[in-house]
Amino acid sequence: MPSLHRCLSLIALALICACAPSARAADFNLPTLTPEELIKVLQTPKGPKPLLFQVGSHMLYAQAHIPGSEYLGAGATAEGIQNLRQRANRLPKHAAIVLYCGCCPWSHCPNLNPAYDALRQMGFTNVKVLYLASNFGADWVDKGYPVAKGE
Repeated sequence: MPSLHRCLSLIALALICACAPSARAADFNLPTLTPEELIKVLQTPKGPKPLLFQVGSHMLYAQAHIPGSEYLGAGATAEGIQNLRQRANRLPKHAAIVLYCGCCPWSHCPNLNPAYDALRQMGFTNVKVLYLASNFGADWVDKGYPVAKGE
């Protein structure tokens, strides 16, 4: 049986997604990677690794995130987009970047499109979005992929 803390966290995430702007990731043709494809890239011993930017809620990031990923703030907020732009400003325009959120089902995510659009407007050409159909818990954590916890 799930803990009360986990249940409350899931309820909070559901409310964040339900109250989000109507822009939906599924409404756009974003270039995606599946979790399986990303794992292969991350586990390849040679070759460059993409930068991983989590653009969802801080609570979700603190609970579990992809090791090596950076939390930049929710893509649906002005602060999150500002943080993303500041971080990306130091990068070459061809840098491989993977954005992910996982707060809610893909078709309802309020964070991915604004973050993707901001990077594209800055001239980035190698940006992909991690396709998490249900959420980060179901599509990453529950499948046994590596996670880190905390800030």
